[in-house]
Amino acid sequence: MAPSGVGSARPGAVAAPTLLVGGKRLVVDTTLVMGVVNASPESFSDSGRFSTLEQQLELAASLVDAGADIIDVGGQSAITNQPELDADREIERVVPIIEWLHSSYPHVTISVDTYKPAVVGASLAAGASILNDVSGLLYPEVVSSCLKHDAALVIMHTAARPKVRLQEQGLYDDVGAEVAWFLRDRMAAATALGLPEEAVIVDPGPDFTKTPHQTVAVLRRIHELRELGRPVLLALSRKDFLGAVTGRSPRGRDAATHAAIAYFASTPGNIVRVHDVAAARDVIATVETLAGMRELSPDYLLPDEIRHEPVS
Repeated sequence: MAPSGVGSARPGAVAAPTLLVGGKRLVVDTTLVMGVVNASPESFSDSGRFSTLEQQLELAASLVDAGADIIDVGGQSAITNQPELDADREIERVVPIIEWLHSSYPHVTISVDTYKPAVVGASLAAGASILNDVSGLLYPEVVSSCLKHDAALVIMHTAARPKVRLQEQGLYDDVGAEVAWFLRDRMAAATALGLPEEAVIVDPGPDFTKTPHQTVAVLRRIHELRELGRPVLLALSRKDFLGAVTGRSPRGRDAATHAAIAYFASTPGNIVRVHDVAAARDVIATVETLAGMRELSPDYLLPDEIRHEPVS
């Protein structure tokens, strides 16, 4: 939440998309923050730091308290050197977290990071209202679950099935155009099955079946995805392309993550998927203020308690 001296200003030059989620129509006129809860000890970033349900619930609560608009719960790591998880085991990992969040924080939107139809059905029934499908709609039947539960659908670009490592320099003739075409095609497939276009979020899939160079090429052309008129999910946090830029391992990539968020935050219609929600909110507030998307009140003066560090 922004401090009391900050208010909204004029909208950005790009029209803000609307999002239909949980039976509500939202105008995404800012950058929303999606906090990550990995209920997976195999996670590339957290490496088992949150391996118990108690630790995962504490993490989820801390992300909500830090200002997350959405909590994304995943039970299977995307890394390709680990086998695909059985659907029942994945349900055991994610559903208790979703149920607890839905009960404890009814104002927070819950997303589930999965592609398996059984996990989708169980998660949406438990209270999730966004399906974050990293398979690019591998199983079209998940659309019926989204319709049943008024859930939004994230369609991510990928050139392979989940858990398949595919990084080839010559894989794409024009990676930006091919990503945009894929997302347009998959969105058309979802709407043909009855999903409202307003319930679709698109994701360029940084690192997924892309080399670092290809990921950067796609992100440089994000305006082509905005032409689809849908919110864009940017799962940038600690990704490999940032490791290629900085030479740092995942937990050392937070500064680069925040720089990437800042690059996109002056345009409305983003959802950034992050591990550090508080820092992301600060980055977005600063960028939007400097870009004229929000204003400081003319009579606002900084309170003494935050002008200086407390004296010990």
